Amino acid sequence: MISVEIPSNLRPTSGTEEVWNIAYGRVEDYIRAHRIDNRLHQLQLLQLVMKEAAERHAANPKLEPVVVAAEVIEEKMDEWFSFVLNKPKQPHERIAVDGRVALLLCDGPNKWPYAFLQNKDLPQEFVSSMREKSLEAGPDLSLSSMVPRPIDLGIITEAAGDTLERVSKWPIVKTLILWVIFLGALIMVFRMTR
Repeated sequence: MISVEIPSNLRPTSGTEEVWNIAYGRVEDYIRAHRIDNRLHQLQLLQLVMKEAAERHAANPKLEPVVVAAEVIEEKMDEWFSFVLNKPKQPHERIAVDGRVALLLCDGPNKWPYAFLQNKDLPQEFVSSMREKSLEAGPDLSLSSMVPRPIDLGIITEAAGDTLERVSKWPIVKTLILWVIFLGALIMVFRMTR
């Protein structure tokens, strides 16, 4: 029988095996959600994230391993998107959107399967394509004042509105008009089918 020794730095020292398996599954699903289908690259990324998550959890065992692992992968992705897009100091919400959109638009996971979350030896075409597909925010919003005005719907809508108001005062007339319209529609349908 062959004995395989797992490096001890990959084993979490805090938390239960069950919660770490859940955290591993969530990070794996998250990576796959970004269309990273290369299994070997997934494994490398998972090891990197889970090792750092285990270290952080050992320092603060009160936190949930799933939350810690999610924070680690989000931080790594924000740092990587900032590096690739050359947009340092962007808030998480902005760089996360810009990076994911650029990654999908340039078809990065399919064309460059090993580029995701790598800082070294990134293909220049990948970096250029990511930066080209990156969104640029428009000008800042400025305050303006708008004065409410009455809406002019024209003479036909006014006449129709007046008619509906008068008819609503007499429910019998309203019901009679509705029946006439209904019967007229039925007669038209029967004439069309002949």
